[in-house]
Amino acid sequence: MAAPDPFTEEYPTEIHEYLVGFEESVKSADGMLKSLMSVPRSELLQKLDPLEQAKLDLASAYALNSMFWIYLVTQGINPKEHAVKQELERIRTYMNKVKEITDRKKASRLDRGVASRIVRNALWEAKPEGRSKKTSQSSQYSKSK
Repeated sequence: MAAPDPFTEEYPTEIHEYLVGFEESVKSADGMLKSLMSVPRSELLQKLDPLEQAKLDLASAYALNSMFWIYLVTQGINPKEHAVKQELERIRTYMNKVKEITDRKKASRLDRGVASRIVRNALWEAKPEGRSKKTSQSSQYSKSK
């Protein structure tokens, strides 16, 4: 008697949508990997500046380690107790550093002259109306006594 084909086995209907979504995600990832691998790496890196190269390398490493995480789960191994967890955390740390650099580049530059004029004008106070020179002079005279 032949073993049952795993693709024709029945499975709970409540997980059908999850399985279909998973299959679509795998096909999408496969398509992206094929397009990425269709261009030689050296040719691809020549077109990118160093920051973009770092982003590509980090995204590739993160994707590869994430797929390995999924593989461990399918084998019944807890990936949280595997070295892949520390590797993903390390890659995420570098991704955050690259993001900080990118954010700094995007941040607008401060024009110190304009900023000082804005602050100086914001701190300027108008003199109260109705005060004459005599009033201010007499108050100065009384203070000096």
